[in-house]
Amino acid sequence: MLQQRTIDCTWQYLRQAESFYHRRFELSEVRFDVRGKTAGYFKQLANGYTLINFNHALLQANGQSFITRTVPHEVAHLVAHQVHGSAIRPHGKEWKAVMQLFNADTSRCHEYDVSKVNTRQYKRFKYHCDCQTHYLTSIRHNRVLSGQDYLCRKCHQPLVSSLSR
Repeated sequence: MLQQRTIDCTWQYLRQAESFYHRRFELSEVRFDVRGKTAGYFKQLANGYTLINFNHALLQANGQSFITRTVPHEVAHLVAHQVHGSAIRPHGKEWKAVMQLFNADTSRCHEYDVSKVNTRQYKRFKYHCDCQTHYLTSIRHNRVLSGQDYLCRKCHQPLVSSLSR
């Protein structure tokens, strides 16, 4: 029921934008499989496929406030992107203008309680440089194993795995 209301609201905002801009906007799919602390996102692929993806857990936990806040936020990304192109800033003046058209809050980040949301826990690997110890996530550690170099921001020396000592 909340998902259908979210989809209906998404299309209402699109129709409002179409009426204002006198053009059609393309939305290929609305999904509900974002995880973690992100409320939603808009994505347009090179082939023109467009997607708005919402966080089902945050929708269930926050109901109407999620719909009121997050739906216009993501639709505004779609509209701003399709009107002004991909070179615009994500929350720049073009996006804000669309949010004002929707009479929606132009603040960037949501304030939903995410304390109970499952987020991915990354294993950390110990690295060092000349001045301190660093802890890299498994993603960065695997990039190092594939040949990527990381430098310390303080001493500008390469990070070396503590396992290789």
